[in-house]
Amino acid sequence: MKTAATLNLTFEQILSLVNQLPNQEKLKLARELEKELIDKKLSRLLQTFNTDEIDLQTLTEEVETVRQEIYERK
Repeated sequence: MKTAATLNLTFEQILSLVNQLPNQEKLKLARELEKELIDKKLSRLLQTFNTDEIDLQTLTEEVETVRQEIYERK
């Protein structure tokens, strides 16, 4: 049976701990934090565009219109 421990650390304490890590571990931590941030931003973006008000056909027509406008400007 596992018991989870909780620590109340300040940002400065966490930063101090991170600074003690070897460079490879810092890079690994940075990648994980970046991945988490990207996941959160993507989830928020998807929620913003999640709607039943527009169907695929309407979306496709709008995309084609914009593509045509861009093509004509070139």
